[in-house]
Amino acid sequence: MTVTYAERWGVVTGASSGIGAEFARQLAGRGMHLVLTARREDELKQLAEELYTAHGTKTEVITADLANPTEPQRLFDEIKQRGIEVELLVNNAGIGFAGAIEQTDVSRMMELIQVNIAALTELTYLVLPEMLSRKAGGVINVASVAAFQPVAYNGVYSASKAYVLHFSESLWAETHQRGVIVMALCPGTTATNFFNVSGVPHWLEKHPSQTADAVVRAGLTGLDKRRQYYVSGRKNYLLSLLVRLATRATVVKGSIKYFKPKKQK
Repeated sequence: MTVTYAERWGVVTGASSGIGAEFARQLAGRGMHLVLTARREDELKQLAEELYTAHGTKTEVITADLANPTEPQRLFDEIKQRGIEVELLVNNAGIGFAGAIEQTDVSRMMELIQVNIAALTELTYLVLPEMLSRKAGGVINVASVAAFQPVAYNGVYSASKAYVLHFSESLWAETHQRGVIVMALCPGTTATNFFNVSGVPHWLEKHPSQTADAVVRAGLTGLDKRRQYYVSGRKNYLLSLLVRLATRATVVKGSIKYFKPKKQK
């Protein structure tokens, strides 16, 4: 067993809602104590109370805005100051955006890169040395099925998730024989508020989706199986394979229909 859950400490970023909050619930259900971090302190405190009531596990709340380049190190330092040894890191925090070039806020795209790539990378490298010295621990980096292909009108987000996938697989190759697993979790469309804040508020109404519960269960299954990546859902897994059979031009042209903005009347 690579990761021991009961009476050990996990860290979940982006824990205030959606997949992050569900990771917290299921890890607490396995007896894991948790550091919950996100920007919204009230939601984190409410979740912490829920976890204690349901499972009696310990919870530390540390607010952090990972779009700020100084926050990953501060978060790590605060965890260390509280005397916590991290057994599992779940890099779930992420920003999405879908829209035409003319609609794109460049500063927002730079924040997306900071959260989805830079903060995830920094936190991963900060926790891994101690895990490797103990020969135990794990990192789950939340990617996406978008990691397997370029997606028109969603270019920065899909590229950021391709980075997460490749980065995680590379580290898996370095660590899996040393008692530590780094895994990319690749969900498809998931029933959370993610699409509303990413500029496509009606996406869930038009496409089949998984629950956050199903995505997290898949992620923990993949980690227990010591996988380098894990796609949640059979249809999503088949999609990740099918895009490899077509030319790259065919794949990216085919993606246009999914996020192309409607013409203004």
